[in-house]
Amino acid sequence: TPMYFFLRNLSFLEICYTSVTLPRMLVNLLSGDTSISFAGCAAQMYFFLFFGATECCLLAAMAYDRYRAICNPLLYMDIMNKKVCMQLAASSWICGNLVALGHTTFIFSLPFCGPNMIDHFFCEIQPVLMLVCGDTYWNEIQIILAAAFVILMPFVFILVSYGLIISSVLKIKSTKGRYKAFSTCFSHITVVTLFYGTAVFIYIRPKSSYSLDVDKFLSLFYSVVTPILNPVIYSLRNREVKDAL
Repeated sequence: TPMYFFLRNLSFLEICYTSVTLPRMLVNLLSGDTSISFAGCAAQMYFFLFFGATECCLLAAMAYDRYRAICNPLLYMDIMNKKVCMQLAASSWICGNLVALGHTTFIFSLPFCGPNMIDHFFCEIQPVLMLVCGDTYWNEIQIILAAAFVILMPFVFILVSYGLIISSVLKIKSTKGRYKAFSTCFSHITVVTLFYGTAVFIYIRPKSSYSLDVDKFLSLFYSVVTPILNPVIYSLRNREVKDAL
């Protein structure tokens, strides 16, 4: 039950996440009008960061759930009760909101000048920063540090959780038991790898190392392709879902 509670949160989150960029991109492609207002750009960046940061935290909460399920199976339902699950989910959403609010307010308080042409299909942080007047070196450093904290802290938590899981699974004597324990984590590991792999590459590096064409492809991957793959990954690896189908 806790696993499905977090999957419901993740599913709703993915719907919101893709809704921030995809409908606008399709309208731009079909109408030929590629303009966006200053307020619209700020709103798009806020919600994109909000759902992206929330997913980082939610994936960490799901790793904790898997850790408890494997390392404390007899106490699992007592530890991961409804109240704890609600608190973990609420903390993820609150953390995502605070991160997005801070980033968006900081970036859009900077002075902009020039043609204001964003070389991207949505208001991503780095393409918008390129439109800022003057030297943005310290702004980039602050954003990289903030992104490192938001992305790497949950990632480190996930790594620690899986370190404890592996240690616990290796103590299981039967091969079948080990396989069953690892198989419950396979879907989550796959989703984490897809999401964090692109996010780390895009956000935790300086503007000088940017290739816009590569970054646009990666942004399309983690903002559209990954959310599409997530339900497929969880469905194919889930016996209950396959039985229901």
